[in-house]
Formats: sequence, C-alpha cells, structure tokens
Amino acid sequence: MPIVTKSAADIDRVKLAAGLAARRPVTEAEIEAQIAEDGDPWTDEDFATAVVVYPPPKPGQIRALRDRLGLSQARFARGFGFSIDTIQQYEQGRRVPSGPAATLLRVIAADPEAVIRALEPRRVRETQM
Repeated sequence: MPIVTKSAADIDRVKLAAGLAARRPVTEAEIEAQIAEDGDPWTDEDFATAVVVYPPPKPGQIRALRDRLGLSQARFARGFGFSIDTIQQYEQGRRVPSGPAATLLRVIAADPEAVIRALEPRRVRETQM
C-alpha cells in the first residue's frame, strides 16, 4: 500500500469527520486478533525489564540550557567541567554528547544547583560554617 501524504490544506475536514463517523467501531475480539497477528507484541514482563534509553540533547537544547542559566559558553564549560571547544561543538551539532556527558547535561537541566553543589563541595562547606 503506498503512503500518501497530504497537507492540512488538502484535507476536507468535514468529509474526513463524516468518513470516520461512518466506520464501524472495532471490537475487542478484532483488537485481540490484530495483536495476535502482530507476531511480536510486548508483554508486561517485556515492559518491566525494558531498559530506558535517553536520547542525547540536541544542539538547540544545550544552547537553550546555557541561555536559561545566563552563562557564556566559557562560564558554562568551566563551571560544569567541559572544555569550551566541546560546548561549542555540541551547540553547533558537530559533536553529540554521549554517555556521562549526556547524563551530566540532563542533570544540569533538571537541577543545576545540585550539580554546582556536587562539583564545589568546599564552597558549600565554607558557607555552612
């Protein structure tokens, strides 16, 4: 079956709604039959043991994070343990953060103050005394 793409302007919304309303609802038995035909349905056990894979942040997301924190590339790099060149390459899409770098960027996005505290334990201890 060929795939047909249409823009929003090509779709007659009234005709589409009428066509969908005229269709007979799918029964539970038909749904179960379709699942059985699938050949590779996920079970509850599959979902329970699945490993979550986080995609690396995109260049625009890294730039937006840095902007949200109000930091230059140099200050962001120095403050969070990256090289300036690395941050520039991430933001320009020439390099993709992976492994620990991608995880660190996700944690910075979620709680930058926690990362700052973790990376600067002496400063935290000094302010608490």
